[in-house]
Amino acid sequence: MTKEDKISIGLLGAGTVGSGVLELLQKNAASIAQKVGKQIQVTRIFVRDLEKYAHLAESYALTTDIDDIVNDPQIDIVVELMGGEEPAKTLMLYALAHKKHVVTANKDVVAKYGRELFDAAEANQVDFLFEASVGGGIPIIRPLKQCLAANEIQEVMGIVNGTTNYMLTRMSQQGMDFADALAEAQAKGYAEADPTADVGGLDAARKIAILSSLAFNSRMPLDKVHVEGIEKISKHDIEYAREFGYCIKLLAIAKREGENGINARVHPVFLPVSHPLAAVNDVFNAIFVRGDAIGEAMFYGRGAGKLPTASAVCADIIDVARDIVHKGASRILCTCFEETKICPIEKVANPYYIRLLVADQPGVLSAIAAAFGAQQVSLRTVVQKQRVGEYAELVLITYAVPDSHMRMAMQTLAVLPAVAEVSNIIRVEDPHFS
Repeated sequence: MTKEDKISIGLLGAGTVGSGVLELLQKNAASIAQKVGKQIQVTRIFVRDLEKYAHLAESYALTTDIDDIVNDPQIDIVVELMGGEEPAKTLMLYALAHKKHVVTANKDVVAKYGRELFDAAEANQVDFLFEASVGGGIPIIRPLKQCLAANEIQEVMGIVNGTTNYMLTRMSQQGMDFADALAEAQAKGYAEADPTADVGGLDAARKIAILSSLAFNSRMPLDKVHVEGIEKISKHDIEYAREFGYCIKLLAIAKREGENGINARVHPVFLPVSHPLAAVNDVFNAIFVRGDAIGEAMFYGRGAGKLPTASAVCADIIDVARDIVHKGASRILCTCFEETKICPIEKVANPYYIRLLVADQPGVLSAIAAAFGAQQVSLRTVVQKQRVGEYAELVLITYAVPDSHMRMAMQTLAVLPAVAEVSNIIRVEDPHFS
């Protein structure tokens, strides 16, 4: 088969997702060729351990030298599936500099170095596509860049981490505590031995940085995303959420905040059970988008896994292959052409749920109400729950208040003699009251 008859791929990494890509390209080769107009073939695979991937040597040429791929004139597309920042970032830039189209699933690199990669792709008139970097098999990058391009997006909000969604589902439906839910997620392979990036919200932060940049046509640096994890969520919080008509989800949120600009954040929220995202359970992901023309739309599916992620990677490969067949590239360049102000978390207003342990004696409620009032925090609901030793547990829900006011109120509460503990504070994401 000559170069004119096929489109050749150099694959960087043959782990879980890489093996899925090989499987899909082989299994669906005939239909993919029909859709593209040429056959797509993996010509060479870059690995760091030849012995580990010796089983692939019968079907593919393996190499530990990146130059065998980028300097091969037969190879049209480089597909990076190694993960991590380095050497993935350097290898992608190297491939782009050699005028190879690049497809990746690497959220770490795209979130931090997207601009550099886009600039390199544009300079060399090649494609750089990354659909699989957010949401696994869920199509969301392409819809934001193409299908919804005529909209002014107001909000992107999603469950984009399957590990934490699985844990919160188990805590809600089975009454598990955090430690047991995490242990089960690890036993099932949903959580890593070191789960920090997942439960701490860092994985979701990378994804919302990417989505925010696409949705609002303005770069959202990863270090400007406010991040909180689910480590403090307890069974009590989940029970009280249910009593008030909410569930608890770890959401990645990006919104226009009026004249303050755009805000991107990741944190647990009280979410009304009537919200479409409230029904997304277990390891599933979903991304909710609100635009001025489309109104509300939601994209739902498996946010990770071998074949779902490989599906998104192969879709990008097909898109690039079509560009090659029709002698075009870089049809959709970087869409971050605006420089919109970034709104700091201090200016973002939300209602809040607060759980306190306080002295069980007269005058405590009035002292707490006064502390909130001094910071212009209005209380919507105050409920005394169970006794915990010598203390009473109070649950409060506020009206919307800027984050800076809530922080000052919490500092005041922390030094009140009547307050033994601020057990938890969680934002409420509820459009029905402010």
